[in-house]
Amino acid sequence: MRTNWGAAFQIAAVYVGTVVGAGFATGKEIVEFFSRFGFIGLISILMSGYLLIFLGSKLMRMAVQINAKSYQEIVNHLFGSLLGTMINMLLLIMLLGVCAVMLAGAGAIFDEQLGLTKMAGVIITIILSFIVMAVGIKGIFAVNTFVVPMMIIFSFILMIISSQLPDFVDRIFHIPFADDGWKSVVAPFSYTAFNLALSQAVLVPVASEINDDRTVKWGGWIGGAALTVILLSSHLTLVMLPNLEAYEIPMATIMKNLASGLYWIYILVIYGEIFTSIIGNVFGLERQISKHVSLPGSMIVVGIFIVTYFISLINYGTLLSKLYPLFGYVSLIFLVLLWMKPLPAANEK
Repeated sequence: MRTNWGAAFQIAAVYVGTVVGAGFATGKEIVEFFSRFGFIGLISILMSGYLLIFLGSKLMRMAVQINAKSYQEIVNHLFGSLLGTMINMLLLIMLLGVCAVMLAGAGAIFDEQLGLTKMAGVIITIILSFIVMAVGIKGIFAVNTFVVPMMIIFSFILMIISSQLPDFVDRIFHIPFADDGWKSVVAPFSYTAFNLALSQAVLVPVASEINDDRTVKWGGWIGGAALTVILLSSHLTLVMLPNLEAYEIPMATIMKNLASGLYWIYILVIYGEIFTSIIGNVFGLERQISKHVSLPGSMIVVGIFIVTYFISLINYGTLLSKLYPLFGYVSLIFLVLLWMKPLPAANEK
């Protein structure tokens, strides 16, 4: 069977676009899980990269093989129907929390970088999300196919500029003191678990739409590899920023300092990444909730945005630093079961 490379790259773009949300694109999430641990964080990123490639591809292939239309079916497949129902409720709450963090991230860009109000950023983002979601899954493909390559290009530009700074090598190998240094050991697993557990809300229906094992497998590998490259390049840039934990949007601060001519384009790219993750997660949530309530999809989406709007009023940095690590630890059992659950031998290619 031949691989549909066009579809594989579309899957890869959606994979990257879903994971590279508010925390990843702004750099805040990378700081929280990796960069604040210095060289240990670099090792953790390489471990995460392997897991994102291997398990991201496996998750989507499993969706194709069991003909799963939503992440609930994957969770039930891994946990069993009884425990799966409880896990799905927890994932629903986590997805709402992550959407709220992303809305808060969009607001933080308008507030910290554009000099406008956080409220304006949140409301504009909600309106734009409605417009794109009206197009459906093709709209998600289209936005990701444009934004993801731009994100990769800018990550490399910043890394190349950073590498020319005098203490670049010293900063890469530096291991700063951290009171919670033990978290650096769990970070590759909690980070991957968190991102895969939540991105399945988008990846499962996308894989089901493509419905080809080889294409989905390569899409997962390419997407996971691209995520690893962006993680590495972003980390190598972030370690050059003094007091990096103090910033809400550290990547934008670095761009402003090192390549101010590209600053406004980069802000647009960061916003685009946050935007793609919001519409992807809301799309997955709407698919899931519609299985349990007999309401029009548009009403469900309105309800999702109302709930996430109120949560997003909390400070973006506070939301991310508290919710994301917590969600990562909660998702670890999902990661272990996904790793252990075999794919049927006949489908291994």
